[in-house]
Amino acid sequence: MAETARPIVIRVNGTERSLGVERSRSLLSVLRTELGLTGTKYGCGSGECGACTVLLQGQPVRACTTPVSHAEGRSVTTIEGLVREGQLHPVQQAFLEVQAFHCGYCTPGMIMEAVALLRKNPNPTELTIREEMAGHLCRCGTYGRVIRAIQSAAAKMRK
Repeated sequence: MAETARPIVIRVNGTERSLGVERSRSLLSVLRTELGLTGTKYGCGSGECGACTVLLQGQPVRACTTPVSHAEGRSVTTIEGLVREGQLHPVQQAFLEVQAFHCGYCTPGMIMEAVALLRKNPNPTELTIREEMAGHLCRCGTYGRVIRAIQSAAAKMRK
């Protein structure tokens, strides 16, 4: 069994958390089980589908393959952390407005990837969006609406 004596301290959605968990556990497992943040989804378990994407220090990572120890002393943002003062993030709002989801399982990961994309490139081309979102799988096939949602959010965020 891995050492758990020294707590791991991470900042999750702006709140510092001290966790007595095995350092090798996945960030996804800790977020969902220990912290009750179930918006981040378990998909493939191997980092291929993107459902578990969160932001670590502002960069998208696959939480299912990221050991919680990699988040020690760092900032993690989950889908729950995007809401500010009761207001959805512009990307969340755009996904709703263009109905860029069907079952919604992949949506949190896609939104987190899109947020990271728009932070580094506020005016991405459709090709750039396609390239950045290529690692996200949607069994319902909402890819066209996802692209429109990201374009819509980008336009609103530039205003």
